[in-house]
Amino acid sequence: MDAKELIKKVRTIEIKTRGLSRQIFAGEYHSAFKGKGMAFSEVREYQVGDPIKDIDWHVTARFNHPYVKVFEEEREMTVVLLVDMSASLQFGTTDKMKNELLAEISAVLSFSAIHNNDKIGVIFFTSQVEKFIPPKKGKKHILRIIREMLDFEPQHSGTNISEALRYLTNALKKRCTAFLISDFRDDNYLDALRIAGKKHDLVGVRLSDIREETLPNIGLVHMLDPETGQTRWINTSNKRIQKTYEKYWHELRQQSIEYLKKSGVDFAEIRTDQDYVKPLIALFKRR
Repeated sequence: MDAKELIKKVRTIEIKTRGLSRQIFAGEYHSAFKGKGMAFSEVREYQVGDPIKDIDWHVTARFNHPYVKVFEEEREMTVVLLVDMSASLQFGTTDKMKNELLAEISAVLSFSAIHNNDKIGVIFFTSQVEKFIPPKKGKKHILRIIREMLDFEPQHSGTNISEALRYLTNALKKRCTAFLISDFRDDNYLDALRIAGKKHDLVGVRLSDIREETLPNIGLVHMLDPETGQTRWINTSNKRIQKTYEKYWHELRQQSIEYLKKSGVDFAEIRTDQDYVKPLIALFKRR
């Protein structure tokens, strides 16, 4: 897309998602994703019941009276979006394509993060990690992320979730909150999911389109697999083929849900024909 169209799309997404994050998500996000560490705040005089381990012995010795250290929860966090840029996201039959839904959700999460004074970074991945934007703060940084997401041209078309999770584990040394946003059209990523889930606060967002669930009866159709590039003729009127197709997508969905649950990863499922506000708020409230 040309520069003028890109700027227009970025501005449209900013207006919609910035308002949502401020009006709806800010409080829910703040409650759901609290800082995990404790930071030193001040010292005060010892009070009956204070833990002995919190006594500041240097200050106590100086004033010849017991003082304790006071700690408060660290609010600032690092948030990383793992964004699936594979070819299967370039699909949609209702209100929007899956990659357009992905961009809006990513923007909402990004603006929610800066309202919480958090850093935000992005890992774009396909069958391999395509690009890493290190975490930073600020509106200018978020607009760069949205712009890159809309204009990014991946070098590969497949999906390798394990590779993205391994990159996250190696690139982010300290614990962060990570959102894995994908249609989860992959397999054999359970181990990587478990490892990343232990190190980081990992959250899954599974995107889908209603037309992926069933095969429409429209006769003989020449179909393309966007991730492999393979094409074949499919008789969509054949009942056996219809059932085989539905079974494949049901098993793929169930596998992703099973992997996420086994790894202890919270997740939300969002379709292109549905409002994403309710599923995201429900996800935040469950935490």
